[in-house]
Amino acid sequence: MRRAGVGPLGVAVAGVLVSGVLTTPAQSAGTPAQPHGRIRLNQQGYLAHESKQARLMAAGPVSGATYRVADAAGHVVLHGPVPAHSTGSWNTSFPAVYRLDLTALRSPGRYRITTQGGVSARSPWFRVRTAGPVFGRILRAGVLFDRNQRDGADIVAGRLHRRPSHLLDRHALVYAHPRMERGSDLILDRHLHRTGGPVDVAGGWFDAGDYLKFTHSTAYNDVLLFSSARLLGRRAPGSLVREARYGLRWLTKMWRPRTGTLLLQVGIGSGNRAGTFRGDHDLWRLPQADDRDTRHIDRFVSHRPVFRAAPPGHRISPNLVGRVSAAFALAAQRDAGHRPVRARNELRSATTLYARAAVSHPPHPLVTALPHAFYPESTWRDDMQLGAAEIALAAHRLGQRAGRYVRDSAHFAHGFIAEHSTDTLNLYDTAALADAALAEAMRAVPHGRLAVGRADLVADLARQIRLGVSHAQQDPFGAAEPVDEFDANSHTFGLIATVGLYDALTHSHRFQGFAGLQRSWLLGGDPWGVTAMVGIGQRFPLCMQHQVANLSGTLDGTAPVDVGGVVNGPNGKDNFEGGLGGFQDGMRHCTAASRRLSRFDGHGSRYVDDVRSWQTDEPALDMTGAAIIAAAAQLRLHPRAQVRTRLGPMRSDRP
Repeated sequence: MRRAGVGPLGVAVAGVLVSGVLTTPAQSAGTPAQPHGRIRLNQQGYLAHESKQARLMAAGPVSGATYRVADAAGHVVLHGPVPAHSTGSWNTSFPAVYRLDLTALRSPGRYRITTQGGVSARSPWFRVRTAGPVFGRILRAGVLFDRNQRDGADIVAGRLHRRPSHLLDRHALVYAHPRMERGSDLILDRHLHRTGGPVDVAGGWFDAGDYLKFTHSTAYNDVLLFSSARLLGRRAPGSLVREARYGLRWLTKMWRPRTGTLLLQVGIGSGNRAGTFRGDHDLWRLPQADDRDTRHIDRFVSHRPVFRAAPPGHRISPNLVGRVSAAFALAAQRDAGHRPVRARNELRSATTLYARAAVSHPPHPLVTALPHAFYPESTWRDDMQLGAAEIALAAHRLGQRAGRYVRDSAHFAHGFIAEHSTDTLNLYDTAALADAALAEAMRAVPHGRLAVGRADLVADLARQIRLGVSHAQQDPFGAAEPVDEFDANSHTFGLIATVGLYDALTHSHRFQGFAGLQRSWLLGGDPWGVTAMVGIGQRFPLCMQHQVANLSGTLDGTAPVDVGGVVNGPNGKDNFEGGLGGFQDGMRHCTAASRRLSRFDGHGSRYVDDVRSWQTDEPALDMTGAAIIAAAAQLRLHPRAQVRTRLGPMRSDRP
């Protein structure tokens, strides 16, 4: 098999680079135009010594074609044949997809690929760089998104001109769970029934593109931030730690140990069927407008209702208990060395909540949000495994006995592994984090006999990764997740994080090639050529379904935009059968129609860059948090890589 050849820098080649397009003598006047193709690659940057791939999308099978890689000065530094065999068909417009091997390209710099002989294509510019810029930019951008999600008085104005919002949450009232229409967030009751309050629930983060706040997703995101800071140690940016602290302050308000009450969420999605009140999703506005909204129909928009996870004194859904107690315990670990009093208080919050878990009789369905369909989680042992392991590590650092919690964590791990889950790290499955935490607790804490061993945890991490590897081997673009289902981007970042956790635990590089391939897919190597994260790469989402981004940012990708937001990504075409609907009152019309992304829909999926497309274009805490921990877990494998404190300039194409 012929291998790609590497040409020395500065060596003259047949052909010249004119206006960024490589031409050869064979492309003289009168030569029939070659069919046009598309090249998809990692727009954000490859590591110098990793396996590197790009994908050529062709209008039909090609033979005898070649590709060349030129540097910024026009020198060809890599060339080779386009493989004879396609990786598969994507759609009718691009029935042949070819893998281009760039692994031999190892010198840092800026490059572009062109093809000749049967298909004409030119890639965006891309870079080869070190781990610090590659992963550090993703991490810093993700933290910026979380900062822009802040609610309350402690707002960072930033370039999107954020203002304090929902200050009335300081005196919120508690209500009973309303009856809701099946499959919808529409409330069937004519009135909400007050059961308590006032309570101070100001602060926290908006969950997604709307202004609702959920304990379920906030706790998950806070676990990701604190875990990322722990992975990086002294290299953790101060902004990362500050944002984790911000989330924890709100969780402290939501857990009320004196009454044994965990508050579940702030706000309602929609109003009621009778039309006597409206909810968050019924309006499109900047968040600071809500405190000034005096319309009676918007009384639950300005004075947002709060709901409990369970009645006072009752056992609490264990999925919530596990992840919230893990967040408290992670904070205690961080504070144990320098702020022991605060650390003991945080550990006390973790253990008192942990003791309230309804592990004997978990509710069905598990409690996540109102309605449950917002976040239909179905597993809880992974959360309890995580909570117990983090409590054990925190107690050990504070000089307290912790063996009981290690044994608990191993018990939950045994039960979870026996369930044979087919999910991977994301909002609904924290097993990868739990396995890594329990492995560390086993090493650090005296514990006695356990229900699982370290080898079981390593095997469980490998099982999750192999699920992605198996799918990637069958996909023309190497995607690890089905692109016709929700949360493809979140799951894929989760797999990259899991590889980092696995490799650190086993001191291996077994799955690093797979992780690099998935990073490429997320950052421009997918069929649409649009990166998953705003501000990363040349072509990122322009029209997120996000109110602050839409009303305070630009619509063409130039600054300011809501940097760092990770959107859902491609989704099943069935989710678009009813169309996108009209633009909501107050929405700035934004649709990236000039990108003509529909040409690249395939395998039962669509990607729509449009402010109306919640199916593909809405960012969220959990999706962005997955990118943050993916970057941190990979940076841990590069101990000499430096993480800059500031985000450099970004680039985007204009639509």
